Amino acid sequence: MRCFTVLGPSQSGKTELVRALAALEDGYPRSETAGHLTLTRFGFMGEDWCALDVSGGPEFARMGGAALLAADAAVLCVAPDPDEAVLAAPWLRAIEAAGVPCFIFINRMDAPKGRMRDIVAALQAYTGHTIVLRQIPIREGGQIVGAIDLISERAWRYREGQPSQLVAMPKSEEDREHEARAELLEQMSDYDDALLEELIEDHEPATGALYEIARRETRSRDVIPAFLGSASHRNGILRLMKALRHEAPEVSALKERLGVAEALAVGFHAQIRKHLGKCVMVRALEPGVKQGAALAGAGIGGLADVGGKAGNDHLERGEVGITVKSDQLDAGRVFTAKAAVAVPGWARGCPPALARIVTPAHERDEVRLSTALARLAEADPMLSLGQDQGSGHALVRLQGPMHERHVLGALADDFGVEVQMRVPDPRYLETISSSVEEHYRHRKQSGGAGQFADVAITVRPAGRGEGFSFTEVVKGGAVPRNFIPSVEEGAREALDRGPLGFPVADLAVTLTDGKHHAVDSNDFAFRTAGRMAVREALSKAGPVLLQPIDRVEIHVPSVYSGAMVSMISSLKGQVLGFDRDPDFRGWDVFRARLPASSEEDLILALGGATQGTAWHETAFDHYEEIYGREAERISKDHATAAA
Repeated sequence: MRCFTVLGPSQSGKTELVRALAALEDGYPRSETAGHLTLTRFGFMGEDWCALDVSGGPEFARMGGAALLAADAAVLCVAPDPDEAVLAAPWLRAIEAAGVPCFIFINRMDAPKGRMRDIVAALQAYTGHTIVLRQIPIREGGQIVGAIDLISERAWRYREGQPSQLVAMPKSEEDREHEARAELLEQMSDYDDALLEELIEDHEPATGALYEIARRETRSRDVIPAFLGSASHRNGILRLMKALRHEAPEVSALKERLGVAEALAVGFHAQIRKHLGKCVMVRALEPGVKQGAALAGAGIGGLADVGGKAGNDHLERGEVGITVKSDQLDAGRVFTAKAAVAVPGWARGCPPALARIVTPAHERDEVRLSTALARLAEADPMLSLGQDQGSGHALVRLQGPMHERHVLGALADDFGVEVQMRVPDPRYLETISSSVEEHYRHRKQSGGAGQFADVAITVRPAGRGEGFSFTEVVKGGAVPRNFIPSVEEGAREALDRGPLGFPVADLAVTLTDGKHHAVDSNDFAFRTAGRMAVREALSKAGPVLLQPIDRVEIHVPSVYSGAMVSMISSLKGQVLGFDRDPDFRGWDVFRARLPASSEEDLILALGGATQGTAWHETAFDHYEEIYGREAERISKDHATAAA
């Protein structure tokens, strides 16, 4: 089986393209949809093929790496508009990171919005590999009615819903064809010395030799060939499929690219299915992947074919199948007989940016929710789990709104758990702005043994980020040594909630004096005295609200970098600067500091400002003071929520 991944922006016609390719020959294509990925298995010229169609939403561009794990090649489907080339930038980035040979299909050429060379030039801005135009359109009356193959110099006229018809080269296109072909050969000669020598000596290279050069240069990723057509009208489809057949590498190249000598298979997608549990889509890299055989240290429980057909007990080399009852397998892994090997970072996608607290709609589902989330995380490497520090509830991180809807649907449909998701609150803290001396006496007498503890303390601000410290300078045994740890314990307890309603940070407490009673003093009494002394001191020491500030790194197409400054400013952030991305052409890395409370607004603003092409990573940087009405609003909202 040969396998290719179809990628591209939303509305570029990927699904149309896959259907058109699968319909080139009579037969019964079989499809399997699992979340954001659809597998279509079909035949072409006596060979078995599988197309992996990745959903086109912006967040799925960050998840497409897993589908490239199993692909011999990638087909990038784009719109015929140079102004929309930037929408393909995330996909070109993913393809380049994966090291997969790529073919570009410029779709919907029945309604182009720019010249071919302008479209190619716009796409070239986002890849370090040379894009070579392998066809030019034939135009009549302003309409595109066919295409000319620049290697064979043969012309084809489109026919609605049918293979194109071979026709004589139109006289009106001869000059343009000669110019475009000369440019193609010059680009190809940059990577082939023999061709360069022929061109220098003004020899006409043989067509067969040119196709062989094209095959080598595509497989080595020196060039990316670009083809044109219209999938909905079945135009240009056969030419693309023939290029895939001749120029895409075999499965042996995939195994070499993955770099695991003993690899038997690669797992590229997983899904939890009702009554079946975790199902993992795998591609066999060698013979021997069969029911009961060892894979990743355990036997394969069962195999199903694409389209849900059961009873397939083995996979041929290169074939794609679905494992069931094989919990040892995970998506995003290369499998040997004994182990599962982690894949490179490019296959794991971008870190999830959307954080949500998840709670069950019904309390009785608390345990079931925990189990369901753990199972989903096993199947979905783009989903990460944690715990919200403030509420203690489950915290999930997702790629975006579409991913969020998918997780909600899976929890309800596959596990029968209805949940509520909400945005987590930033972890606000408070501190003090001045030093205070405080005295507190704890006395309780109610029959029997009493309680007595007397402490004098000094509370002062500490440096930002220094946390809490406790010291003592008691003289003469005013507070016995064995009770001093209890005073410290009480002081720490007082920091759980300050006068503004938040945990307290960055202060120093010094025990300076005190008194004790030979009978009534005990650990509990001194712990209570320490706690109450610090609480009273905090309210007098000028409490100040602290907000968390994150360091944000935005990966953005260079064309949008200028918009980042005003966007960050509107979110009350601080711009730190930007640099060209050293690894990916046409991208910048933009750095800023931003209040953690702006995280949700950043996701929305970034999507709008960059048409969903940018992504970001955040990490905690520091806390800083916040005053005035904003601080009052935060404290009031927190008190209302806690009531």
